Amino acid sequence: MKRAEFIMITTYLLYLVLGAFAGVLAGLLGIGGGLVIVPMLNFAFELQGFPEVHIQHVALGTSLATIIFTSLSSMRAHHKRGAIDWTAFWRLAPGIILGTYLGAWIASILSTMVLKAVFGIFLYYVATQMLFGKKTEGTREMPGTVGIFGAGNVIGIFSAIVGIGGGTLTVPFLSWCSQTMHRSIATAAAVGLPIALSGTAGYIINGTGVENIPGPHIGYVYIPALLGIIATSMLTAPFGAKLAHSLPVDKLKRIFAILLYAVGTKMLWSAFL
Repeated sequence: MKRAEFIMITTYLLYLVLGAFAGVLAGLLGIGGGLVIVPMLNFAFELQGFPEVHIQHVALGTSLATIIFTSLSSMRAHHKRGAIDWTAFWRLAPGIILGTYLGAWIASILSTMVLKAVFGIFLYYVATQMLFGKKTEGTREMPGTVGIFGAGNVIGIFSAIVGIGGGTLTVPFLSWCSQTMHRSIATAAAVGLPIALSGTAGYIINGTGVENIPGPHIGYVYIPALLGIIATSMLTAPFGAKLAHSLPVDKLKRIFAILLYAVGTKMLWSAFL
């Protein structure tokens, strides 16, 4: 077997494994899997010899495209348990849709180095919150129309720039607004759908016409990675949602935080090489 063929087969298998892992995380932690998908796609694209200038943009766009499917599967599983706050979902959705599309446009004009650095720093933030952040037990109500629209904007913009389903931002916000942890996770899983839809549209539109993106692709979405990841992630997301109601989620987040520190360091290192 030639080296090129071996790398191709290996990376396609990696997409399947990555999808399975991301699906479990989507249901279990309400994070959409993007925190894992983006750095792993970086690794896979480097193996395939993608142009450095496009690696992070394609990783972000493809990650958001996969989250369309994982969030649908996870959302359905949480809805069956009656755990989603649909009122909060519909109030957040308009601001999130606009913010995510805007975030995709911002990302399209930033360099791969800057995007990798932002992603690495964001992983440090998320890991620190998981390890040392105080458990929020809010006694506040949801903000008014302007406040909730602004919150949705912020969640959407940062979700698009780092290619995630927004759970790492939505969960603490909802907890701050007096939601239980399980309800916050379930609602965040649902919120991942408008984030993924709007963000994917943004990366497709802003990536259309860009030269030297390896194919087959649609804008900044790489089709083989998308298909491989969703093939397994949709199967494992309901399993993750089931685990979320039976496992100590807080302890699992602390373990996951250590992995995020390692991945964040790798992203920052590659950004400044």
